[in-house]
Amino acid sequence: MTKEEKVLVIQEIKDLLQDAKVVYVANLEGLNAAATSDFRRQAFKQNITLRVVKNTLLEKAMEQIEGVDYSEMYETFKGNTALMIAETANAPAKLIKDFRKKAEFPALKSAFVQETFYVGDNQLDTLVNIKSREEMIGEIIELLQSPIRNLLSALQNKGEGATEAKAEETPAPAVEEAPVAEAAAPAEEATPETPAAEGEAPAAE
Repeated sequence: MTKEEKVLVIQEIKDLLQDAKVVYVANLEGLNAAATSDFRRQAFKQNITLRVVKNTLLEKAMEQIEGVDYSEMYETFKGNTALMIAETANAPAKLIKDFRKKAEFPALKSAFVQETFYVGDNQLDTLVNIKSREEMIGEIIELLQSPIRNLLSALQNKGEGATEAKAEETPAPAVEEAPVAEAAAPAEEATPETPAAEGEAPAAE
């Protein structure tokens, strides 16, 4: 590789690293050609940028990145090295672990995730369990919504309880009794006028 070619490769690596928040360095040398191709395909599907790089060029590129000191990772740059750049914090770790179900490789060398360095393959499980930004936002939303749901549930239960209590307190409508017909008073019999006694002289006027 000529000096000019090296400069171009270093610039390409810098472009990948610029503003990257999730950076993994892995060892793929234990994978055969078919497994390596499969690993690349799976990385592409999960929006993980994967590039096999030379250790010296990767280190030079990292040295030129402003704002991040990658020096903690340099000691792991030995043998075959694959650079993995992702948006989701634990995506590369999950991909590596999934492939490890069948073989010893790929192996994690080091990683820079959420402004923290992880060095060594023994950090793989820790990285797998790191929550992604989306997962953390979802949990925060869940926590914020939980009190509101509890409040609404309490208000709903209270409203239902009040309705039931009101229904219990409301007396049943009284059955109207049919009005008892008042016994009609017997009509007073007209007292017949006493006829004047015969031979009785009419009263003097």
